[in-house]
Amino acid sequence: MKRYTDAKTYDNQTPSVVTIGTFDGVHIGHKKIIDRLIESAQKNGLDSVILTFFPHPRMVLQQDSNIKLINTIDERIQILEKTRLTSLVIHPFTQEFSRLTAGEYVQQMLVDRLNVRHVIIGYDHRFGRNRNSNITDLASYGIQNDFTVEEISKQDIDDVAVSSTKIREALLQGDITRANTFLGYEYMLTGIVVKGKELGRKLNYPTANLYIEEKYKLIPKNGVYIVKSEIDGTIRFGMMNIGTNPTVNGTQQSIETHFFDASFNLYDKKIQIQMLKRIRDEKKFDSIEQLQEAMQQDEDFSRDYINSLV
Repeated sequence: MKRYTDAKTYDNQTPSVVTIGTFDGVHIGHKKIIDRLIESAQKNGLDSVILTFFPHPRMVLQQDSNIKLINTIDERIQILEKTRLTSLVIHPFTQEFSRLTAGEYVQQMLVDRLNVRHVIIGYDHRFGRNRNSNITDLASYGIQNDFTVEEISKQDIDDVAVSSTKIREALLQGDITRANTFLGYEYMLTGIVVKGKELGRKLNYPTANLYIEEKYKLIPKNGVYIVKSEIDGTIRFGMMNIGTNPTVNGTQQSIETHFFDASFNLYDKKIQIQMLKRIRDEKKFDSIEQLQEAMQQDEDFSRDYINSLV
């Protein structure tokens, strides 16, 4: 898969089949659309192209700092790289771009830059300034510019929308198993390991404290989770606590992972952690000893679960 950070740089020598969208999560609903895109492109000897935008339009138009997405842009790229997609075009979404009329958008983006021959798009897709044009308008532009438009049915669109909504709800409820089922892969958190308060080390459970730069990344409900990560080419299992460490009167949310049977220095390294199963809610214990006891129980449960996967 070739990746372009601006439609202006796209290599448009081969005509393309294009689909357009955010594709947050790149979940099982999205993959149906991507498979259709790739199948259509291969059948007709065309390139398969996803056109997406970053930052998310709401971040630009509404300055919505509270928006939470399933994937960071890098995670989205990582997942799409595993498909048979020819090209991913991530076009910068700006105020200026949002003011393009429908005609300007079609001409500049689809015709001139992407050399489009076929567009696969949802029945409710809106585009152009103020999102005032629809799929019927796009089909008319297609007749004028020699490309066809294929409509994704309401049922398929509803499946995609419902899946995204269900994934976010599941993550916020801590139901990582349900979220992973809809995603078709394990939910991931990607960040840099930074120094924390080193409470875990004092409890004989040293942890990697994960800092996630992208504030729009959705963090699942506070609690204890079974996780895994590939570190230096080896899969390592462990348990992660998301929360504020209330037993020691903590107030700031942290993401801390203890890896089993491993001793390494991860400070300042970028790692990605996959979340497998939720164990329990975060709890304020009456003493450090009770906390240690609970962590031992969490470890025993985690090891039993990990052994069941083998």
